[in-house]
Amino acid sequence: MQTKPVLTLEDIKKIAAGAEHEAVANGWKVVIAICDDGGHPLWLQRLDGAAPVSAHIASAKARTAALGRRESKIYEDMINNGRVSFARAPELDGMLEGGVPIVVDGEVVGAVGVSGVKSAEDAQIAKAGIAALGL
Repeated sequence: MQTKPVLTLEDIKKIAAGAEHEAVANGWKVVIAICDDGGHPLWLQRLDGAAPVSAHIASAKARTAALGRRESKIYEDMINNGRVSFARAPELDGMLEGGVPIVVDGEVVGAVGVSGVKSAEDAQIAKAGIAALGL
């Protein structure tokens, strides 16, 4: 039987704090979502002033990155490059940049999704959160 690393509540809090720090330092009003490797929600944080819809978008981006085992931007790029059939892929609702998988020892253990500013900035926040784990 194989074993794999999993996110702890302490890990999730570190990720959330790192992402929040990046967003606040830049004056960005966003929602930060963290999920496990199966796309199940573990954390949702809406910073003051973030649009309510961003909670849905951030969660979808995180789930897409976790289930797909890759950044959500990859799906956005495929669709923008003409593979529009991917827009109907089952279970992948957040095919916009800003969802980033959390990889530990080569295993995807979850993902961070951010929504509220430009997509590249959403991804920047997500990556800052993951970096807070020292990965």
